[in-house]
Amino acid sequence: MSEKLNIKLEKVTLAELPQFTENLQEAFSIAVKEKFGISEPIPSEKEVQSSFHSEGAVTYHIILNEKRIGGAVLTINEKTQHNSLDLFFISPENHSHGLGLAAWKAIEAKYPDTIVWETLTPYFEERNIHFYINKCGFHIVEFFNAHHIDPNVFCPEAQSDEPVMGTDTSFRFEKVMK
Repeated sequence: MSEKLNIKLEKVTLAELPQFTENLQEAFSIAVKEKFGISEPIPSEKEVQSSFHSEGAVTYHIILNEKRIGGAVLTINEKTQHNSLDLFFISPENHSHGLGLAAWKAIEAKYPDTIVWETLTPYFEERNIHFYINKCGFHIVEFFNAHHIDPNVFCPEAQSDEPVMGTDTSFRFEKVMK
């Protein structure tokens, strides 16, 4: 499908990171605004910068017919081939056209030695849950919540009995490739 739709992955440069971040935040903010009525940038610029500069990170524009329609931040572990999809988006005007699946297939094709892919998504992101399970073949393997905190997220507020949006109510997905 990715060949048919001419999906390509193009590395994001440091100079392009501000625009990439803005596009990602626009796509991510839709569900947060619908669910919580919050209009702040999600994820924060600091979180995107951290993902972009983390060890093993590779950041791509998703290109369709020479037009940028989305992006992805991956963490590639060359040694273990247990890789993660850290951030993934298709611009809102391009939703519901099969482009997310085509982009995901292009990512899989780019990293054929991957043994396991992993990703996270908030509990309220029904579109994402449907996409990862029903379209891409991932399985939910863990549910982070107030009683089972994600060990990779530092959030002092998450130690209380009150849920903290985006930190302790998310699903971890895996897709075993080999």
